[in-house]
Amino acid sequence: MTALLRRLRAAGPWTVDVVVTAVVQAAVTIPFVVPRAPDVPPATWFFYGMTTLSVLPLLWRGRAPFAVLCAITVAGLAYLPMDGPGQPMPYSPMVAIFSVAYGAGRWQRRVTIGAGLPLIAVSVALRTNTAREYLFAFFLFTMVYVLGVLARTRQAYTEAVEARAAELERARLVEAERAAERERARIAREMHDILSHAVSLMIVQAEAGPLVVRSDPDRAEAAFDAIAGAGRDAMVQLRRMLGVLKDGPEGTRDPQPTLAGLDGLVGEVRRTGLEVDLSTEGEARTLAADAQVTVYRVVQEALTNVIKHAAAQSVSVRLVWEPDRLTATVTDDGTGVPRASGRGSGKGLIGIRERAAAHGGSASCGPLPGSQGYRVALVLPVVVPSSSGVRS
Repeated sequence: MTALLRRLRAAGPWTVDVVVTAVVQAAVTIPFVVPRAPDVPPATWFFYGMTTLSVLPLLWRGRAPFAVLCAITVAGLAYLPMDGPGQPMPYSPMVAIFSVAYGAGRWQRRVTIGAGLPLIAVSVALRTNTAREYLFAFFLFTMVYVLGVLARTRQAYTEAVEARAAELERARLVEAERAAERERARIAREMHDILSHAVSLMIVQAEAGPLVVRSDPDRAEAAFDAIAGAGRDAMVQLRRMLGVLKDGPEGTRDPQPTLAGLDGLVGEVRRTGLEVDLSTEGEARTLAADAQVTVYRVVQEALTNVIKHAAAQSVSVRLVWEPDRLTATVTDDGTGVPRASGRGSGKGLIGIRERAAAHGGSASCGPLPGSQGYRVALVLPVVVPSSSGVRS
């Protein structure tokens, strides 16, 4: 039965109305096919036609329930004085009243209640005029109308739940798209930092190698070793990133760079011939692992830009620890030309600011006074462990 109801709903409201009309027609036909007592008038085709007139309007009950109820009421009142076969239940009016309570407008429902009860009283008075019939008719009207109201309330609740579910699904899709966009941006920053740094080192060493291959073979050999080392490091980092893309965050166990790796980073840059000074001030404090990755990548990007664009002779990397923050600055003595002015895409500097903002910090980039030199500064908050668990 449940499967049949589901198929009927899927077929559309018109099919449902046709089926309901056919069922009611079958019910009102029963008194015309069963044998009748000899002392009552016979069931004629005229009476059967009049009964059918009170059923056919149900075909439009879904589109005009109040008009259908009015048509059935008129047909029933016209049939009432006739001495035709009666019905054990007022099937057509019951379906029509239910349809009005379920789908009609507010004023139509009010008219149905206000006019329905007096008409029921008139109908019972013309037929039996007994208290039992009055009680049964009023109870039947009320029950059918309440069932229609309950069905309408349930339908409204179901539609609200479905709308809410659809809204949540749309929100989930939007959030998934945003998460994917954030992940793409993060991976793009990582790939930019890794490739840009490694390729810049290799280019500088490759350009210097041919110049000293005859005059200074040892220096040339060191340059080619640096190229090979930068290439191997880039391959390791790329494999790690590809592992993340393939298997997710748990797909790789390779360690992320930390503050301790800055010495190695500075050593790589020194092989290009650039003088690099790394200094630390203040007492080192606790810094989250992902924040350490940010500091490393920002310093890496700043040094890469110095190699690619600054034409600098020296660069200073300085870490300053304060009670509530860490400041990392990379300052060079190059041309001081901003990278976004045509000598680079500017995406690296945008990535620096995005990394800082992700940890509640800030970043600033710009030439030094006098257009001689360039400075990149990163400020990150530091969480100080305490018994109260609050940030100092």
